[in-house]
Amino acid sequence: MAYIDLNSDLGESFGPWSMGDDVSMLSIVTSANIACGFHAGDPAAILGVLKEAARRSVSVGAHVGYRDLVGFGRRNMDPSSEELIGDTIYQIGALQGLAKVAHTRVRYVKPHGALYNTIANDARQAADVIAAIQAVDSSLILMALSGAPIVAQARSSGLTVICEAFADRAYNADGSLVNRRLPGAVIHDPEVVASRMLRLVTEGRITAIDGTEIELEAQSICVHGDTPAAVSIARTVRDTLVGGGIELKSFTDG
Repeated sequence: MAYIDLNSDLGESFGPWSMGDDVSMLSIVTSANIACGFHAGDPAAILGVLKEAARRSVSVGAHVGYRDLVGFGRRNMDPSSEELIGDTIYQIGALQGLAKVAHTRVRYVKPHGALYNTIANDARQAADVIAAIQAVDSSLILMALSGAPIVAQARSSGLTVICEAFADRAYNADGSLVNRRLPGAVIHDPEVVASRMLRLVTEGRITAIDGTEIELEAQSICVHGDTPAAVSIARTVRDTLVGGGIELKSFTDG
């Protein structure tokens, strides 16, 4: 039986400011990318999500980002290598400490937002994130954009890499994500999102925004948790995959 991991970005609420429905998403996904406080998330909220993830046996990853609370980590930045390595180590370490208290552990790292998109192609910043992960724990898995240069770069450095596809994002013909500022970049129809993900898992192909058929390697699918219909889309994706004979389990389960 074919299987796939479903992941979502969680733990992004900050004080009185609420982001997404983490509890509902944790009943759907098999892996949770937990904010580490730099782009979103306060310690108490992060700890609560970690405890809920542990209770539901959902695998936990560090969702590290640029030091950018105001911009939600979506603004491009050019930190020095010393800064980026230090910031990445700091975030992973903070989440590891909270995870220990929640009786779970950090199994992987998924960079967030602008950092994720930058290191997909920027070899220097990618090397910094890779070096930080290896400095903390070389057994941590890196989740990266399918088809991006960082996949080969990280694998050649000795890291295990999981390739990720995005359920509700449109793709360009070269396999990159359509810029969020452009029309059609985000797909909002749950049935459309679900059917394209079922095809991706069963055929390894997806239709780009210009109609081009492209191949994507994917061991995990991201279902966003911060859009208005996030839970509905995620649940439809899950139900469609299961109905199509696909087993859902975290890539950390082997």
